[in-house]
Order: sequence, then C-alpha cells, then structure tokens
Amino acid sequence: MPTFEDFNLPKSVQKAVDELGFTTPTPIQEKSFSVIMSGRDMMGIAQTGTGKTLAYLLPLLKMYKFTPTDTPKIVILVPTRELVVQVTEEVEKLTKYMSVRTLAVYGGVNINTQKTAVFQGIDILVGTPGRVMDLALDNYIRFDETQKLVIDEFDEMLNLGFRPQLTSILAMMKPKRQNILFSATMTDDVDAVLNDFFDFPEEVTLSASGTPLENIEQLAYNVPNFNTKINLLKHLLQNDEQMSRILVFVNNKRISDMLHDKIDEEFPDQFGVIHSNKSQNYRLNTMAQFQEGNLRGIITTDIMARGLDISDITHVINFEMPETPEQYMHRIGRTGRADATGTALSFVTPREEEGKIEIEMLMNKELPIVAFPAEVAISTQLIGPEKEKEKVKFLLKKPKLDGDGAFHEKSAKNKKVNLGGPSKTKKKTSGSVNRNLLRSQTKKRNNKK
Repeated sequence: MPTFEDFNLPKSVQKAVDELGFTTPTPIQEKSFSVIMSGRDMMGIAQTGTGKTLAYLLPLLKMYKFTPTDTPKIVILVPTRELVVQVTEEVEKLTKYMSVRTLAVYGGVNINTQKTAVFQGIDILVGTPGRVMDLALDNYIRFDETQKLVIDEFDEMLNLGFRPQLTSILAMMKPKRQNILFSATMTDDVDAVLNDFFDFPEEVTLSASGTPLENIEQLAYNVPNFNTKINLLKHLLQNDEQMSRILVFVNNKRISDMLHDKIDEEFPDQFGVIHSNKSQNYRLNTMAQFQEGNLRGIITTDIMARGLDISDITHVINFEMPETPEQYMHRIGRTGRADATGTALSFVTPREEEGKIEIEMLMNKELPIVAFPAEVAISTQLIGPEKEKEKVKFLLKKPKLDGDGAFHEKSAKNKKVNLGGPSKTKKKTSGSVNRNLLRSQTKKRNNKK
C-alpha cells in the first residue's frame, strides 16, 4: 500500500503531513501526483470527498521554489467563500514549515482590506473568481509570475455564472503556465473552456460521474406534501438518536429560513441556517459551531453541497429534491467521507418523483423506499405550488343576456352614432379622403335623381 513518503516530499512538507496524521494517499491523490509533477495540464474528474485539495497541493508544494517577487506564483480559484477559507487553512497547515505567504480573497467583505493585504506580497493566492478579477482589474493583483493555476469545483463555478470572470482571468495570465482543473462532472461547458484555454490536458478519472459512494446508505420516503415533510423530519429527530450531525438541504433561501423557524420551535438552538443572504461572519461562525459539536445540524441551500469538508456528518437529508441529478451526488457526498459511513434520506413528493427517477438513472441504482411512519400526521395544508391552480379567467367578458336570452340594451355611453369624419387612430392620405368624398357626393346626387 502506497504512503505519502513514496511521494518524496520535501522534509518541511512531509513533517506537516505527519503532524496532520495523514499516512496513506487517496486514489485521486495517488493518480494526480505524477501527472501534476510532469508539468502537463490536467483535468481531474473525481467525486466530492475524495481528497482533491491535497491531490493538487502536495505536488505543487513539492515543485515550489522561492523567488523574490510579490505577485502570486500559484493561483487557486474556488466557487464559494467557505471553500476559500477551507483551502487556505489547508495551505497554511501544509506550509507550516515553509516560507510561503498565502492570501485568501473573496466577496462579501471590504475590498480595501484585501487591497492592503496584497501589498504585503503573495506567493499563493486563494480566491473566488469575482473578487480575484476585481483586484486584477484594479491592478492590485498581477499574474506576471504565476506559474500554476488551479480551478477547483469547475462545473459548480460555471453553474454559478462565473464563466465571464474565469475567462477574463485566464486572458490576463501569460500562456506559459500549468493548468490544473478539478470537476465532479464533465459537461459541454467544461469541454468548451478546456478547448479554449488548456493545452491538451491529461484526464485523470477516479470514477464515472454519478457513481454513488459505496459507504453511504441511500433511502427515500414518499411524502404527500411539504408540511407533512416537516412532520416527518420532526418525528425522525425525536426518535432517531443516531441523527447527531445532520445537514438538511432545501432549494432556496426562503424555504431554509421557514424550515429553520419550524424546527427551532421544538428543537431550540440545535440547528443553524446557512444561505447566501447570511453574512460571511455569520456563516463561518455557524459552521464553526457545527464543527465543534455545539449544533446538531444545519439547514442550508446547495451553497454547502460542494467542496466543504465537515467531518463526521451522520445524515444528509434532502428535504427538497435537488433541481439537477448531479447536485444530489454533491449533497450526499457531505457524509460518508474519509472511509466513514453515512446515511442519505430523501423526502419525495409526487411533484418530485420525476427528479428522483432522473437521479436513479444517473446512478444506475434505485433508491429504496422506506415505509412512511404511521404515527406521523398527514397534513392537509398545502403551500403555493401544491395548491390546485385556479381556472384561467377569460380576459374578454361575455355579453350579458336578459331573462329571455336576449342581449341587454347598450349603455348610454355606448350608444354613440358614428357620424363620420376623420379617424383618430389612423390618418388616411389626402388623395384617399378626396376620392371617398367625391364618391359619396356622386352617390347622393344619383339617389336624388
């Protein structure tokens, strides 16, 4: 069995790896190492939770050489603020015994503070595409010495609409550099960017997109409606003591706040809520409270479905089925990490059945259905989309009929008689008016005769 010592890492990096307690590389770390060390562009396809961060950091740190410049030699782009913080922490742990200056930049905080930090010099820059581009356009960050570019969770960046920022950053960089890209799924958009900016990248594939993680038990409940889902979730929380570290996924910010209010009524101060409208400090504090065991769970949108490494999550609950099948894989990948086991539960209403089938087709595996608990109350109260749509009313009212079925007489304002004269809506040409007037006068004269 290979070990990290087989990588012949510098003593400073190996000492940091030993202190972190890492001994055996994961398959993606083992496969990526030699490719990245060769200097070729690389495209890595790997599931979430497989150790991608160390897969690119270890070879990059082995190749790293100090040069007396203040511009970043390594640039790492990730899609979310939380992931920036997480990757930066990993870099700082691995470079504990190296002379490396690392800077994290992301939106949602004062850009002037980050501009000041840039002047202190950067060796490794970790950031979101938007804030890195802002700093580069203002000429605070230059890429003159950038030799290595890492783009992590690339498909998620494109889903979030970061393609213009990414292409702008790529255009600012010198062509001679090594590109390292990691993505959980291979899409047409990913292919397009690869063709435009990468130089014959070598593909490293850990497993096919959509392959379910083997150490995650996946189950589903058929639930009639949204409010019954709330009753089911409360029931499971009350009766299953193994649900000790939980992530509950919903599809939007409004639902996450509403669900948190409902759960907090019976489980006060046990759950946090995270979505993009929450401030950066609030989100980081909530994650820290969860990591330290002060919270039983977090109710969140898909902002926490990608990349984040939160240890020992026992259950992932799809309170709402995700909007894309691939997103299901990212959600459930928050549990069952690092050879641990986990459980993923999905609450499926009739409206979500089609999405469930698409997920099963992607995985080539059916989700086992668990019998709905008899003691859980079935709610009859429906929310917006579940309510029966009202019949569309005709915009044009039908004419009213009197008791005998005849039309009512016109109202006084509609009894106007058209006395002729020029039209108010469409002007006729003078020639046309004269010809019509002449015909009318001729006809009158003929009638008199």
